[in-house]
Amino acid sequence: MPSKSSARLAALTVAAACTAASTIVLTTPAHADSVRVHDVQGSTRTSPYAGKQVTDVAGIVTGIRTYGSSRGFWIQDPNPDADPATSEGVFVFTSSTPKGVAVGDSVTVSGTVAEYVPGGTASGNQSLTEIAKPTFTVLSSGNQLPATTKIDARSVPATYAPPGDTTANGSINALALKPSKYALDHYEALEGMTVRVSDTRVVGATDPYTELWVTVKPHENRNRQGGTVYGSYDAQNTGRLQIQSLGATADFPKANVGDTLTGTTAGPLDYNQFGGYTLVASELGTLKTGDLKRETTRKQRSGELSVATYNVENLDPTDATFAAHASAIVNNLKSPDIVSLEEIQDNNGATNDGTVAADQTLTKLIDAIVAAGGPKYDWRSIDPVDSADGGEPGGNIRQAFLFNPKRVSFTDRAGGDATTATDVTKIRGKAHLTLSPGRIAPADEAWKNSRKPLAGEFAFRGRTVFVIANHFNSKGGDQGLTSQYQPPSRSSETQRHQQATLVNAFVKDVLDTQKNADVVTLGDINDFEFSRTAGLLEGRGELWSAIKSLPRNERYSYVYQGNSQVLDQILISPSIRRDCDFEYDSVHINAEFNDQISDHDPQVLRFHP
Repeated sequence: MPSKSSARLAALTVAAACTAASTIVLTTPAHADSVRVHDVQGSTRTSPYAGKQVTDVAGIVTGIRTYGSSRGFWIQDPNPDADPATSEGVFVFTSSTPKGVAVGDSVTVSGTVAEYVPGGTASGNQSLTEIAKPTFTVLSSGNQLPATTKIDARSVPATYAPPGDTTANGSINALALKPSKYALDHYEALEGMTVRVSDTRVVGATDPYTELWVTVKPHENRNRQGGTVYGSYDAQNTGRLQIQSLGATADFPKANVGDTLTGTTAGPLDYNQFGGYTLVASELGTLKTGDLKRETTRKQRSGELSVATYNVENLDPTDATFAAHASAIVNNLKSPDIVSLEEIQDNNGATNDGTVAADQTLTKLIDAIVAAGGPKYDWRSIDPVDSADGGEPGGNIRQAFLFNPKRVSFTDRAGGDATTATDVTKIRGKAHLTLSPGRIAPADEAWKNSRKPLAGEFAFRGRTVFVIANHFNSKGGDQGLTSQYQPPSRSSETQRHQQATLVNAFVKDVLDTQKNADVVTLGDINDFEFSRTAGLLEGRGELWSAIKSLPRNERYSYVYQGNSQVLDQILISPSIRRDCDFEYDSVHINAEFNDQISDHDPQVLRFHP
């Protein structure tokens, strides 16, 4: 927090220039008489003064942001009104680092009220009420700061958001705030005010952008690791809150899920492009470790086939994570017989020069696994058409199979390439792939700019096992949980639904050909186990997502905005599920840790073919 000056001149008038961003929403300019902060904020999400000039808005400076693209300071009226729906704080956007103002100053601010949408209007995010193009006058310094407002389990409602206004395409902007009924309304009614949380548990580890997530509701859908599980679209976990800092990056705690920020964390409540309501802390609690440990699954028995899926997050030969990934596969996953890898990049990573082969990437990983004490895996994959499968430009990510040739064999049927589809045929009453490895319907529009499924035929102890490796379309472009539209649009689902339908149809062909065939469909499905995507993939019993064999509070492979959720799945055919002779393990080694080597946790299935 900036130091206070005891000898500053009163009535110091400062003008701050501002460059209007394209995402600042202004109506026709007009003039308004002097108003209070709660008048500017109003009792809805958008200000009744948007686009108007306001003069001499009074408040105490409670925080100054000197970094990033949104520089300025917060003021708060120390004399609140009686309406809980109107915030007493507002951000003053100066564009450049504010000069001549300090925390504790009593100021009056004149400028244009604006509604700024972090991420742009296309993001669907809510807008942040600001006073832009300001001039301000310092009346006095060293004033006592307004009292902070406590956010805790009792104050935050259990219901997340009001239903959207159908006459405004689901927007909640114009709806009157009901802060005692809806969590989003509660947070909006505190926008710009100084708030505090106490002794909060971390539910989203510190990321490279120096932000983390806590919960003010310690019992809300808790799992044994200390996270908060996202188990349905109607349970958004209202106690989650993002924490950033007004202080130095080096001072921000490196926290894991299950750690605690003890004491008080306090600062202005902002709205962030990547996560919505954010406590920008001028005071940070002390980190107390929860002593989170990376998990280890058990070794498969001699008669069990172990199959895993692991998203290795854009792995290419220049990365420094090969030894760590190898250790995870050998020591934490216990060297599965078959490993489906997602996000294997080509031999020169993001260099966009037409390279598509990934043999160097895979060989380097296999060598690292041997060095870690694991088996000498063999591998199969199909190189994509350059720049046709999405992901990081130039990286040409794809799925690949690793398999231990001492435990399992791969049935090679030549001819598989990036554009030729594999099919199902019957030989002596049994199902077989026409191409192995092969891709499923690679020319279909469902796979446009997305990874095509990789199908392979394996043999274990004389039994054929079909394995289909997937990496469905990402959630990019979906509106966030804190969107101004409720329920938020999940536009990316459309493509995943098409993809799930195609993969299910392929599995159905296998099972129609051989009713008792063992089929394992796995990978980064990029959707939840309760989603329609998963339902379409499961079909009418052709597949079943085996993560549902775990208790509800253990179903997660990924942590996003403080929600522990399922993206990675292993689905099994009836012949595997029928005897209940399988074990499923979501092995938590990445998603909950600030020093993760991937943002996904691997999944392991063991069964007797």
